[in-house]
Amino acid sequence: MRTSLKLIKTSTFRLAALYLAVFALSVGLILAYVYWNTVVLLERQSDETIRAEISSLGEQYTQGGVGQLVDTIKSRSEHASGNIYLLTNYFGRRIAGNLDAMPVKAVKGRGWIEFPYAVETADGVERHQARAFHTPLDLGFTLLVGRDVQERREFAELIGRTLFWALGIAVVFGLGGGILMSRNFLRRVDSISQTSRTIMAGDLSGRMPVSGTGDELDRLAGNLNEMLDQIERLMVGMKEISSNVAHDLKTPLTRLRARVEDALRQKDDAVHKAALEETLEEADQLLRTFNALLSIARTEAGQAREGLTDMEAGGLVEEIAELFEPLVEEEGGTLTVRAEPGLAIRGDRQLLAQALTNLVDNALKYAATDERALRIELSAQRRGDTVVVAVADNGPGVPEGESERVVERFVRLDRGRSKPGNGLGLSLVSAVTSLHGGTLELKDNEPGLRAELVLPSIGADG
Repeated sequence: MRTSLKLIKTSTFRLAALYLAVFALSVGLILAYVYWNTVVLLERQSDETIRAEISSLGEQYTQGGVGQLVDTIKSRSEHASGNIYLLTNYFGRRIAGNLDAMPVKAVKGRGWIEFPYAVETADGVERHQARAFHTPLDLGFTLLVGRDVQERREFAELIGRTLFWALGIAVVFGLGGGILMSRNFLRRVDSISQTSRTIMAGDLSGRMPVSGTGDELDRLAGNLNEMLDQIERLMVGMKEISSNVAHDLKTPLTRLRARVEDALRQKDDAVHKAALEETLEEADQLLRTFNALLSIARTEAGQAREGLTDMEAGGLVEEIAELFEPLVEEEGGTLTVRAEPGLAIRGDRQLLAQALTNLVDNALKYAATDERALRIELSAQRRGDTVVVAVADNGPGVPEGESERVVERFVRLDRGRSKPGNGLGLSLVSAVTSLHGGTLELKDNEPGLRAELVLPSIGADG
């Protein structure tokens, strides 16, 4: 009973019922039209036959009087095939015809009548229905001409019953189809609901079932699964972030506390001052770490989308190059720029500048070696329908297989642990690139690293 109520309450069943009602009404109207036209056609044919007989007998009466009319009626009565004839005198006595007596309905006036009459058949006497036209003649004579319409009536009833049963069968099959559709729909919805409850209970690995038909439920399930994949990635990322934050911040906080305790045990003001300065520097580093985490979180959440405007990528690259050129020269290196004009993109200038600053800063920290002179190249060029903004260096680069891992939060390669930093630079670059609908690609510069921000282009100025 409960299942039946659930079926009835489903939108599929209601839509099927509504469609069935409209379909049944349409079919009913069509069948009624067919029935009505069939009956009218049969009646019209019967009436035209009777009128033709009346007209023919009228000509006989006009030409030869009652005597010729009587002879004609007797002749036609002997060979009648469904036709009915009757000629009576003033007293209502039958003079000619194959009907015993004038029907009661034909007592007065003239016109069309329908009446039952007896017919002798091989199975005995049967009651048939007749339709006739009666009219008075001169000298009190009355003429009645009609046809046996029993077969016509039975045929019309047969058509009526057939149409009724056809409509009934259509309704039954329609309801059956609606129930089957609703059961299938309800089964799939229940499966999705069950999976949802499993996910809400904490099992983020659950996914919506996909039947493979490609219908709207499959498309919905596919979109939900993509959303769940994203949620699972974010949740895993949050767990990793929490673990990494706890791990990476525990050491500096412990070091800071130990330094303060050591300073408190000393009586020298110079030691106190040095401890405070080191503590302040450590606190600044912690603040930079938290600010970087907040920037990544805001960027990944899309909170910076309202700052997106149309801008020119080449100009931004030249500004960053101008900012870092003195620092690169201090390191004894060279910085070159290759920026095509008219590279229009839609972006947040401040966030993109921060991303490029992180990349150039990484190149300064990790690419500078005593073995060779530092070379950094900033470029912006068109590639198909995208704009590629790149920072390339000639340093040691990223080992093969580590390209995806280095963009994760707090990940630092072994050779970079001696350098200052928090392992969030490339994570922020990746988040900024994703916010702009692009991708971050880390490639081998042979030697060195080439970091490319592949961003969607909105056209060029020529």
